[in-house]
Amino acid sequence: MKHPDEVPALVMLKIAAMRAKRAIPKDENLAFCYKMLNRVSRSFSIVIQQLKPAPLRDAVCVFYLVLRGLDTVEDDMSIPIDIKLPILKEFHKHIYDPSWKFSCGEKDYKELMNKFHFVSNAFLALDKGYQSVIAEMTDRMGAGMSKFIEAEVITVEDYNEYCHYVAGIVGLGLSRLMHASGLEGFQPDNLSNSMGLFLQKVNIIRDYLEDINEIPAPRMFWPREIWGKYATRLEDLKHPDNSENAVKCLNAMITDALSHAKDCLQYMEAIRAESNLRFCAIPQIMAIGTLAECYNNIQVFRGVVKIRRGLTAKIMQTMTMGDVYGAFFDFSKMLADKIDDRDELAADTRQHIEDIQEACESHLLETRVYSINQETGLEYLMFLVIFLLLCFMAYMLYHHW
Repeated sequence: MKHPDEVPALVMLKIAAMRAKRAIPKDENLAFCYKMLNRVSRSFSIVIQQLKPAPLRDAVCVFYLVLRGLDTVEDDMSIPIDIKLPILKEFHKHIYDPSWKFSCGEKDYKELMNKFHFVSNAFLALDKGYQSVIAEMTDRMGAGMSKFIEAEVITVEDYNEYCHYVAGIVGLGLSRLMHASGLEGFQPDNLSNSMGLFLQKVNIIRDYLEDINEIPAPRMFWPREIWGKYATRLEDLKHPDNSENAVKCLNAMITDALSHAKDCLQYMEAIRAESNLRFCAIPQIMAIGTLAECYNNIQVFRGVVKIRRGLTAKIMQTMTMGDVYGAFFDFSKMLADKIDDRDELAADTRQHIEDIQEACESHLLETRVYSINQETGLEYLMFLVIFLLLCFMAYMLYHHW
């Protein structure tokens, strides 16, 4: 009720989600892949399923599930190290073997791993060019994950290396899949890497509490070089007595993440196909929006901080680079308004914000589908009233007949 302008976007998002669930291929292997995609990633499933042409869409879907399987092995803290390491290192070979499976994870992820033969069969049906990209990136990611299984992330350099292995390589792989489709030019590796690092760092920041409370052992990805300035142990930041230092540390982590935003804009500027742009841009806008919510927010150490669903629905309407520039500008302004000049990294944070806004400003006059900070207008209030009336009429008709 506080944001009636978001109601149309919520309705459209619901319709898109329903269409995504119905758009299941007849092939049993791809059918499993798309059904599983809808279950393990609602937002990604929508943007993946609008990719064109179908061979690229299938390749990205399979790539996502292969890496989700690899990630499930890494995330399962109950798997002994001597068993986990060989699986991570050999995962790129297992995808060629439909008879291979490994039971781990929970709920939907456990089903994915128990029925991984469907993913392998779908992978083997892809064009050889797509297969080689997926296999190479899975190999590189598995090797990188293995390196950090027992290694602490100490320096910011370590942090960047870890994020490269688990997310930057995803950016490289997606760039090469889109290039292999013939729709896109070849993107520089450093920009593809930044696309992955930006998303991964935002997830690591947002998921602090979930990771630190992981059972049987905490998952610690924040680099000691940053958090060591504010606490003796990383888990100490969640204690109420350390709130002031926790927020300072959080802001330092966000400032580091913002360093990749300008590269992300440069990457997206070069995308040619609209469906590819939407696929790349929506997660990036969600990422900078999440940083704006998390900055200076002690709730990161108390629970889950998310963008409200209505705003997410508006972001899902992204169509053009004009939308991307507008969203990045609006969210960076929201973040800038929260900066306390007493923060020791305030100048660095402002510099990153200025870089983002400078990259966006020359495009702000372009037509946008939506605005993050759109004022509540009469047309949206009218829409809400009409929508509620229609719901009431449908309810009365249903019970009458």
